[in-house]
Amino acid sequence: MEREKDKVKVLESHYISQRPWLTARREVLELPDGRIIPEYYVLEYPEWVNTIARTKDGDFVFVRQYRHGLGITEFELCAGVCEPDDPSPLQAAQRELAEETGFGGGKWHKLMAISANPSTQTNLTHCFVATDVEPTTTRHLDPTEDLSVHILSLEQVRELLAEDRIKQATHVAPLWRYFAENHLL
Repeated sequence: MEREKDKVKVLESHYISQRPWLTARREVLELPDGRIIPEYYVLEYPEWVNTIARTKDGDFVFVRQYRHGLGITEFELCAGVCEPDDPSPLQAAQRELAEETGFGGGKWHKLMAISANPSTQTNLTHCFVATDVEPTTTRHLDPTEDLSVHILSLEQVRELLAEDRIKQATHVAPLWRYFAENHLL
């Protein structure tokens, strides 16, 4: 199968920012019919992970934190960045769950891989489900993290979804899929 990007030619590519949290490049593209797009911006991010974590009692492990872009504090799945020394997205997700919540163990499987915005972002978010997790360690937050851990019931998570109270799209999509596949709606 021919990939769409193989039909587009990159004529120029220049980095306009190469910072730890913002790497962006400006490209000049030529479409298959010869038209030129003089300014196309691409944001480079490392792979991301998130986890739908459920305890042995069937409750969900969530975090709540402030998100400056929207100026809101909301519930989210435990999530983070795949670090260069993470052997796999699964191990990155397990590390993030332990660091942010202190939970670990359990049975893990990959649910899906999605893109927050394939038009302008280079990364995927690898979404996992972990069941039968339990407290296993002390939390180890990054210096920039300020979050609280919340154990939510099935009904509470269902309500958050139904009332649009989870704003992070890369968290909402796997939650809805998980709820649909497990007949939890």
